[in-house]
Amino acid sequence: MKSRFFLISASCMLFWFCNSMNLVLAQAPDSVKKWHVLTDIYLMAPYMEGETGVNDIIMAPVDASPGDIFNKLQMAAMLYLEVQNGKWAVASDLVYMSLNQDVTSGKILYSGTVSARELIWEPAGFYRVFSFLEIGAGGRLNNIKTETDARRNVFPAGTEEITGNHSKTWFDPILITRLTADINDKWLFQFRGDLGGFGVGSDFTWQLQAYAGYRFSKLFQVTAGYRILSIDYDKGTDKERFIYNMDTFGPVIRLGFNF
Repeated sequence: MKSRFFLISASCMLFWFCNSMNLVLAQAPDSVKKWHVLTDIYLMAPYMEGETGVNDIIMAPVDASPGDIFNKLQMAAMLYLEVQNGKWAVASDLVYMSLNQDVTSGKILYSGTVSARELIWEPAGFYRVFSFLEIGAGGRLNNIKTETDARRNVFPAGTEEITGNHSKTWFDPILITRLTADINDKWLFQFRGDLGGFGVGSDFTWQLQAYAGYRFSKLFQVTAGYRILSIDYDKGTDKERFIYNMDTFGPVIRLGFNF
């Protein structure tokens, strides 16, 4: 009698276990988070305001509009890549610009040009805290090369030629907050802010980005918005001093591809 009872009990438990396993297996494909890839090719119409220079003598103010920059632009490349599974995300943002800028005449400098090559690479990782909120950390690798060929005002009258070039590479740790919204899997909204430097590289750096877009298909989407990046870098002494205090800002349009 007992053996029959145990046999019936064991059969019931086996039946329950098999049904449970079938339910788990049936739900497994949906519960596993798949990794998705987003690739953005984008264009920015940048304004640049600030100053750059080497040592304590050569200091060039920069005040360039998109027209100025595109007229002097030699090469530009902007590419964004993100891999995410809904909870975690890893991103890479690459910006490269090469341009020449005329010196604005002032009390110190009379005339001349400044050539600048700028490479910025931002790797970052994100964790989704809520459906609309992500926090993250990463870095901003900066490589700036400047060449100055100008004439400086000399007291009491006259000018003298000054030239100089400098190249500097530094890394800024950054903390990031990102707000996102996806309405009906069509309308896309994103706000991203970061701050960093903290004296490790720059004295201080911060960035704001805001975008709105539309997903035309599972593959293709377009977003547009505005971006501002501020860098305050001043390191070294005498001939080794390098200064790059610059705000770069302007509208952005992005062509995105989802995989």
